[in-house]
Amino acid sequence: MAAVQWHSRMRKYSAELQACRAESLAVEGNEYHPLKPIMVTESKSRRAARRGSTSSTTSSSSSSSVATDPLSSLLDGTDPLSLFAASGDAPTLTHSASAGELGRKRRDRDEESVGVDFEPWSSKRAEILARFTTTEKLSINLFMGSDKGKATSPSSAVSEKVRTRLEELDDLEEGSQRELLNLSQQDYVNRIEELNQSLKEAWSSDQKVKALKIVIQCSKLLSDTAVIQFYPSKFVLITDILDTFGRLVYDRIWTMCSDPHPPPEGFSPDDVNDTAKETCLNWFFKIASIRELIPRLYVEAAILKCNRFLSRSGIQETLPRLTAMIRGIGDPLVAVYARAYLCRVGMEVAPQLKDCLNKNFFDLLASFRQIHGDSVQSQLVLQRVEVPAYLTLYSPAIHWILQCVSYRAPEALLMEMMERCKKLGNNALLLNSVMWAFRAEFIATRATDFITMIKQCDEAGFPKHLLFGSLGRSLASADPPEAERLSILNDAWKVITKIRSPQDYINCAEIWVEFTCRHFTKREVNAVLADIIKHMTPDRAFEDAYPQLQSVIRKILMYFHDFSVLFSMERFLPFLDMFQKDSVRVEVCHSIMEVFIKHQQEPTRDPVILNALLHVCKTMHDSVNSLTLEDEKRSLALLINGFIRLVSFGRDFEQQLSFCVEARATFCNLEPVIIQLIHTVNQLAMETRRVMKGNHSRKTAAFVRACAAYSFITVPSLTSIFSRLNLYLLSGQVALANQCLSQADAFLKAAVSVLPEVPRSMLVEGKQRCTESLLLDFINNFMATLLVVPDHPEQGVLYLVRGLLNMVQDYTWEENSSSAKVRVYVSALPLLAAMSQETYLYTIPKVDSNETLYGGDPKFMAEINKLCDTLIGQVLDHLKALGNGEGLRKQSSLAFSLFNALLAHGDLRNNKLNQLAVNLWNLSHKHGHCDTRTAVRTLEHIKHLAQQPELNHLGEIIPRLALQSRA
Repeated sequence: MAAVQWHSRMRKYSAELQACRAESLAVEGNEYHPLKPIMVTESKSRRAARRGSTSSTTSSSSSSSVATDPLSSLLDGTDPLSLFAASGDAPTLTHSASAGELGRKRRDRDEESVGVDFEPWSSKRAEILARFTTTEKLSINLFMGSDKGKATSPSSAVSEKVRTRLEELDDLEEGSQRELLNLSQQDYVNRIEELNQSLKEAWSSDQKVKALKIVIQCSKLLSDTAVIQFYPSKFVLITDILDTFGRLVYDRIWTMCSDPHPPPEGFSPDDVNDTAKETCLNWFFKIASIRELIPRLYVEAAILKCNRFLSRSGIQETLPRLTAMIRGIGDPLVAVYARAYLCRVGMEVAPQLKDCLNKNFFDLLASFRQIHGDSVQSQLVLQRVEVPAYLTLYSPAIHWILQCVSYRAPEALLMEMMERCKKLGNNALLLNSVMWAFRAEFIATRATDFITMIKQCDEAGFPKHLLFGSLGRSLASADPPEAERLSILNDAWKVITKIRSPQDYINCAEIWVEFTCRHFTKREVNAVLADIIKHMTPDRAFEDAYPQLQSVIRKILMYFHDFSVLFSMERFLPFLDMFQKDSVRVEVCHSIMEVFIKHQQEPTRDPVILNALLHVCKTMHDSVNSLTLEDEKRSLALLINGFIRLVSFGRDFEQQLSFCVEARATFCNLEPVIIQLIHTVNQLAMETRRVMKGNHSRKTAAFVRACAAYSFITVPSLTSIFSRLNLYLLSGQVALANQCLSQADAFLKAAVSVLPEVPRSMLVEGKQRCTESLLLDFINNFMATLLVVPDHPEQGVLYLVRGLLNMVQDYTWEENSSSAKVRVYVSALPLLAAMSQETYLYTIPKVDSNETLYGGDPKFMAEINKLCDTLIGQVLDHLKALGNGEGLRKQSSLAFSLFNALLAHGDLRNNKLNQLAVNLWNLSHKHGHCDTRTAVRTLEHIKHLAQQPELNHLGEIIPRLALQSRA
């Protein structure tokens, strides 16, 4: 090894940098430049050719030497659409009548379809099922008819078939009875689902009469109000079966029309064949023979769409008839849901028929007096149902009817409905539905009129706070006149604050919070919060209202982004104290921090904000325990780090450091936060250096040492080994930049002492990963820092370099990756060569590196050369060990790496070093594993270097460097 006799090549970094810079050339004014505008030549030759012309013309600029855009040149300056338009082939509207006809058809099509702004029934289904429940026992009465066969011979007359079908329909209502009693709500739902499935199975097995039986019997259940509070949910379940039946019938007839070709999308009865029409008529005849009103009405409504196969005006004629049939239903609750179903079907098949929708609504108004009739009141007494609870059963049906009526309706119609409500004595139930269904803008502009109507309503039947809740929903979406806003809020809150039930109170107050935040200042919002605390604190009522209280917080945060204003509200923090449940409290804190990080534009030092948000962040931090998922920890740490980055005390660096000390104690369980704090303190130290412009006073130096002490104390608490290593290195670099040499020395020695603790593998995203590449990256970064670190006067020459290399020697590397150790040795050669230079590649201002301390002392240079010889000897020994089997590829790669190190940093005028370089080149090519392209480029680079006077000795080596292709 000693025979190698390493000598570093002397470098002139400034000259090398100048030689590497791109050569600049002067550009004449008329020459092409990449930033010069591109002139595109327009050619008319193709356009003329398309028109059959034999001549062609070009613009005067076509002979110019200016470069053209390659994309434009492909089209000779034109684009395909322009060519198409110019060719005269494009379709045009020849006269205004065509355009008018298209516009009229488009308007008709829009009227005949429902837009995305119409809320579908499917979105209301789940809410109704969840809201209207019961604990009482339910029953199902089914008259499924006998199953005896009524087969006829193929030669039977048509009259016999008709008689048979009529007998079957009679059997639907006169057959055997099945009664299921004492069913729970879930059992009832399961039975209905079974009937829906039975319907599909009967249809698929071509038992159409059985399918009709099921639908008829299910429809009869809608006349049963024995458990009245469950009726809206029953309606949803039964109409699901009706929808299924209607879809099956329509699809069957459509399939019959599709033989041999399906009819067009907007087909007419003329496009329907006779077989399909006969089948369709047969279904309507069957349904017409049903004796009871309710099943006949519902089943015919279910197949209403099938009228399209028979007549252009079939739906238009049928809807008024079905509307009139509903007048024969005596129970107002059953009648209102029948109207809701008819409106639902009507909106699906013919939304343009507004008269029918309006007629259903006006008939509904006329039937309201039945609600207070003796029969209804007797039923309520029998079932022990209060009038307010009974009236809420109407809400889904009335809401839906009014939604259909008000959809794209003119304001004149809406005004007419308001007047009709007044004539009914401001019926609270109806008024509530009007505010739910009408456009928010319409309600908001007449908010004062609605408040007057609400005040005149009788509270015995329908509580006023529900009406104010409905009004508040509209005002949260649309703005009332500015002059009326304060009086609206006062009138509403006078009613809200008198609500005794905490649950009813918070349900209504939560709605009006948004109106208050939207239009008023912190004073009004603070008053609202105080009132909520007053109502929800007694008997810990807030524990049953966390969703509503969370909604209040979200709405406040939606409108108040200035946290100095937010936390100056006296009742905001006491309001947060009502969130006693840990999971809910953390969610609320999460929401607050998200809004702060999103909307806080500038760093803050406001003590009110800092104290409040420290409390919020501490709440999130304290929720972390051994069961907390890693994703949740990351999410919390991300929010807390966002807060820390937005805290700045300007040039009051001591206050900033004190904040970091407090935050370290507060957030000790979240490692990403501790890492962020260490970065913040290092940035603080560098900022101090920048502000002081390197002129350190005693006070400044003491502060920087305090920052270093903070990092030195904090880094060992981290569990991530690579976080510790990188932060030790970073803190050492910061200390060095601030001329704190003893602190830098301590950080770097600590990093070296930690290196043996690096595991050979670690868990990364749930998988075991080898740490070798991470360790090598760190060591390379560490060695780059060592160039500017001066030797300690009591530790000997290159003590940090030797300590690092000793650690590498003793570290337990992967058995099949032992080349990593010698690659570190190869990487150390450039460092040692850089330390041999008279002037270092980079230095730190006001820090004397070894170039100054040793000044090219021969003993120092001898130590470097000796260490280099040792490293090269270790690498050569390893190359010998790789001389067989699978190690040949690694041998080639390692030999080529060492050759490049010698070429770049060794003085190849030394014959022994020169011969070693040639031997390494030949060894890398010996077995054909060296990349030929890389080798060729390297050889070209050597030839380029040999042209420099101080490197002309490389020319002697070039003939000895042979390229050997793979065998």
